Amino acid sequence: MSVLARLTGRPGTPSVEARHSVSTIDDWFLYNGTSYPLGVQTSMANQSEEPPATGFTAYADRVFKSHPVVYAAERFRKAVFSQARYKWRNLDTGELTSDASLTLVERPWPGAHTRTLNARMLLHGDLAGNAYIHQPRAGRLALLRPDWCTIILGSEDDPDSPAIAADAEFVGIMYKPPGSGAPKILLANEVAHFAPMPDPLAHYRGMSWLTPIVREVQADNHAAEHKILYFRQGATPNFAIVFDKDVALASVKAFKELFEAEHGGLANAYKTLYLGGGADPKPLGSSMQDMDFSSLQGKAETRILMAAGAHPVLVGASEGMQGSSLNAGNFKQVRRNFSDIDLQDLFQEAASSLEVLLRRPPNTELAVDPRNIPFLQDDQIDQAEIQTKQAAAITMLVRDGFTAVSSVSAITTNDMDKLQHTDRVSVQLQDPNAAEPDRSEDPAVVAVKVGAAATLIRSGFESGAALTAVGLDPIAHLGLLPITLQSPDKVDAEAKVAEQQADDSVEDDQEDSE
Repeated sequence: MSVLARLTGRPGTPSVEARHSVSTIDDWFLYNGTSYPLGVQTSMANQSEEPPATGFTAYADRVFKSHPVVYAAERFRKAVFSQARYKWRNLDTGELTSDASLTLVERPWPGAHTRTLNARMLLHGDLAGNAYIHQPRAGRLALLRPDWCTIILGSEDDPDSPAIAADAEFVGIMYKPPGSGAPKILLANEVAHFAPMPDPLAHYRGMSWLTPIVREVQADNHAAEHKILYFRQGATPNFAIVFDKDVALASVKAFKELFEAEHGGLANAYKTLYLGGGADPKPLGSSMQDMDFSSLQGKAETRILMAAGAHPVLVGASEGMQGSSLNAGNFKQVRRNFSDIDLQDLFQEAASSLEVLLRRPPNTELAVDPRNIPFLQDDQIDQAEIQTKQAAAITMLVRDGFTAVSSVSAITTNDMDKLQHTDRVSVQLQDPNAAEPDRSEDPAVVAVKVGAAATLIRSGFESGAALTAVGLDPIAHLGLLPITLQSPDKVDAEAKVAEQQADDSVEDDQEDSE
């Protein structure tokens, strides 16, 4: 039984997950316009162990640190991804909460915050395909160099060859820097493994997004070198050499060999051309514009940014700064695509990886809180509009007789099977089989009836009959009617009396004045 088997308590010899031997630029050479890997390629995994790969160093030094487009793409990815903050999400309600256990990722080491941890995790994950985080001591996290880590697999079906077993599982990693002594073994519950892009030829190992574009980066580097030499050597174009018909074939061949030796290859480009008698150079191009150099570089930038998942508009590449790409609607859609697809995938991978190092509360999972991420603020506006529509739908369901709890659950989970009805209908949600309640003593009802009786009385109906008609008990009446209901004779007599009193008053006033 191996040392790791004794540590894990599982029988068998764990296996080391193989890495590509062609993952670095150092492993490629160019012959006749085609790149070939050095060494023998094989997809068979080493069943014992493998030497540390050098891909991480090559990608970091010769691509990330030296290629402006790759650097811009990675800088953009890091700037957005590092804004993530972690919370515990309830699996039933979706509520985001925090507790003391999250301090480990909020303050991973002295002077660092969650942003620092996220940035380094992504750099390792993007350049090496894998990031390994462990807790060397209480209250502190540390990242391990990914090219010094070896994934160890285990199996119950085939303990001797777990790499090819159907039930291969992640047992842990072996960390061994070059020139060090015994390797450090970290079990699966002691290390967080972040692999943004899985390697299709491995069980758990990740793959750098730079791997598919190695040749594209090489071609763009050659284009940049040509541009430098073009300006340094006076922008001399390509030539076709035409010889006089009298020049002997042997002389032509000798000139050809000398010309290619002096002017062939990238290092000899743009040198001053000296010709002998009978040789007439015909220029095939006169400027970088004739080669459409700007378009060539722009297309290369776009292909590199495609691999990074970053649209040229977001990074500010040349092809993203022209035409309809600058329209506000197009920019918003591009940003939304990145946040909904690439960014959400990175967030979920990171959260699930770090969860193994934390003390997870029951019925929760580690998730990214999107509320304080500036890049997602437009998404928050869209989310508010969605929530407004959801609130309207919940209100309608409750008014139609469904329980409030089931209405909320059905709308938030998009599962109408969760709806539960109260067996009540209409806005009042009354029981359709229940008897009509007695409202005779309701003050509001009495007030309505009194108003109806008063209307009837003003219309000339006898007071007792009016009260009986609206359902009120007859009450004693004073016998006084509104003036509109008095007899015409009485009205005329009273009018004449009032008129006589007015005339008398006028006569008195005149006498007083005399």
